Amino acid sequence: MSQETPKALWGGRFSESTDAFVQAFTASVEFDQRMAREDIQGSIAHATMLAEQGILTDTERNSIIEGLRQIEAEIESGQFAWSIAREDVHMNIESRLIDLIGDTGKKLHTGRSRNDQVATDIRLWLRGTIDHAISELSRLQTGLITLAERESDTIMPGFTHLQAAQPVTFGHHMLAWNEMLERDAGRLIDCRQRMNQCPLGAAALAGTSYPINRERTAELLGFDKPTENSLDSVSDRDFGIEFLSAASIIMMHLSRFSEELINWNSTAWQFVDLPDKFCTGSSIMPQKKNPDVPELVRGKSGRMFGHLMSLLTLMKGQPLAYNKDNQEDKEPLYDAADTLIGSLRAFADMMPSLLVNKDILKDSAIRGFSTATDLADYLVRKGLPFRDAHEVVGQAVALGVQTKRDLSEMDLAELQAFSDLIHDDVFEVLTVEGSVNARDHIGGTAPNQVRAAADRAKARLAAR
Repeated sequence: MSQETPKALWGGRFSESTDAFVQAFTASVEFDQRMAREDIQGSIAHATMLAEQGILTDTERNSIIEGLRQIEAEIESGQFAWSIAREDVHMNIESRLIDLIGDTGKKLHTGRSRNDQVATDIRLWLRGTIDHAISELSRLQTGLITLAERESDTIMPGFTHLQAAQPVTFGHHMLAWNEMLERDAGRLIDCRQRMNQCPLGAAALAGTSYPINRERTAELLGFDKPTENSLDSVSDRDFGIEFLSAASIIMMHLSRFSEELINWNSTAWQFVDLPDKFCTGSSIMPQKKNPDVPELVRGKSGRMFGHLMSLLTLMKGQPLAYNKDNQEDKEPLYDAADTLIGSLRAFADMMPSLLVNKDILKDSAIRGFSTATDLADYLVRKGLPFRDAHEVVGQAVALGVQTKRDLSEMDLAELQAFSDLIHDDVFEVLTVEGSVNARDHIGGTAPNQVRAAADRAKARLAAR
């Protein structure tokens, strides 16, 4: 990075140069250059509007846009010389524009301030980030739905308190994850819609005396409309907090997925096998296959939560309007975006090739007395009050624990010893297959309901 110390573009009222340490301490160009494309995009729209309003001539507009396109090419090719002395992305680009086209470049900033400029840039950048996140989220959902269809008949134990509770299908479990992600997508879409208003033209805090057309600038940049209040326009960072909140919930969900995958992949469970390309080995134990991707995603959730708290704390004591504090909003947002999109990509790549150990899953469901509730429901249908049925089944389970047998492995005489309401038809409800097929209603775990739910999930994705 260049270290020259050119005269600041705002330095007219100052009698001495900025201290070198203060200059470096307050500069943001090392990270906000990430918004260079959005900054140029906003400047082109601003220059276009100024010319349409007669504030710039067509020749001046064309010169400015041509210069900005050249700067964009320099940045993309890595030839642009970023300077800490120019403080931020905005002043670096404007200074280079003046170098390229002379005094005409100084007219670009007419009718705007860095305050509304950065507020516009960050909304443009975040809008694109949200679109990318939604795309990766949709790709992950597609993988989960496909996996759910493939494993719609695969029986596994359902858990509460991490204890075997009732049998469910693996596909049903995958669609539970998908429901979380569907809500996540809704939050991102909602966040994007609310933030899609253009601050450009609010200037420093009070608007501008030039006859600008804010509706036109908003239209050129793909915003729904201009922001309503100039004070709020330059100081609002609610959209960033809202994005971080939505991203934190997504990462919480991915962390929960990760916890289950880590358990399921362990030698103690062996429910699934993660593909080798998403795991690593041990430097000392040659037999190890470590689930590094889900472990790392689980850890990165804490990183995301920290970014949310950082931005909330950043904003909580600020008076209107813009304050230098807001320079600290970008690094948490940038890292949050990278963390979110990287985590979604890793899961979207990993889930379609997940190997499901069907026999182990079914055996685990059988061994956990997971059809005990089905036996209680059977007795209720025979006329026994539920609390009495609960007591009877508890006694039967106690025998099963003592003899190390599942309820379905007991003979009829043993079961009838607990209640004379039990007959031959009891074995229809004591199998795990019978249990899952009995949950044949919307939201239930019956295989045909899983397939129907997968179809509905695909339709929602297609409508997005």
